Amino acid sequence: MNKEFHSGFVAILGRPNVGKSTFLNRVVGQKIAIMSDKAQTTRNKIQGIYTSDDAQIIFIDTPGIHKPKSRLGDFMVESALSTLNEVDAILFMVNATQKRGPGDNFIIERLKNVKKPIYLVINKIDQIHPDRLLEIMDDYRQTLDYKEIFPISALEGNNCPELVDCLINDLPEGPQFYPEDQITDHPERFIASELIREKVLHLTREEIPHSVAVVVERIAREDEEKVLIQATIMVERKSQKGIIIGKGGSMLKKIGVLARKDIELMLGDKVYLELWVKVQPNWKDRKIDLASFGYKQDDY
Repeated sequence: MNKEFHSGFVAILGRPNVGKSTFLNRVVGQKIAIMSDKAQTTRNKIQGIYTSDDAQIIFIDTPGIHKPKSRLGDFMVESALSTLNEVDAILFMVNATQKRGPGDNFIIERLKNVKKPIYLVINKIDQIHPDRLLEIMDDYRQTLDYKEIFPISALEGNNCPELVDCLINDLPEGPQFYPEDQITDHPERFIASELIREKVLHLTREEIPHSVAVVVERIAREDEEKVLIQATIMVERKSQKGIIIGKGGSMLKKIGVLARKDIELMLGDKVYLELWVKVQPNWKDRKIDLASFGYKQDDY
């Protein structure tokens, strides 16, 4: 008799910077979503695939929900909310170190109209005193009828396997949608551009993060041992270009070295990475630029 196989789609929702990408990377066992201490790091819905002997969960890591200040912001929020009608379950992730705020309440209001199982995931429990946890759980319990409440640390891994097991048990019987060795549905070109953008977020000052897009112009195999990647970092102002290039090109070199290491891990090959920086004024509010940089409205 064949063993039951469970599968389904699970959205991860939450305010910016609650740890959604960290959780996704931990569950799939490899970096596919970029991480940063800057808010609103994730811009597209990133699909991560967890497969075991008896289940497959397709996680959709959504951009953090926030009050939009540009067309790019509109795209990110619509992208996040659009997943609610497409999935089998929802993980609503909150940050244990922060009090419930307007952003959390905004998401809760949206979730009240959703007819799917909702799991409250309280992340970053490694950063608070255990006594605080009961207060947080009691507070959120008043807001929605959650299927389960899971305190976790995505960074340390606490309670993450238990959360995955619970999801597997609750998901319906279904097919294996992806091969067992596939961990994301995004092409290598997208992940490479995100890894470069992550390094820019880590290394540059506050004025840079939300003004940056990365476009991979070319990926080509030079020979059996080396892959050539050419990419352009787009910014909105000349001053930002100067910051990213750095004195004598030092910052751009640092970004390239760190990004190359992560891309090599992803591809399993040596990478030759060429980076340029280009100024494109007000690209975040121009539909044609958003589309050409990969933020297409038909994605949501």
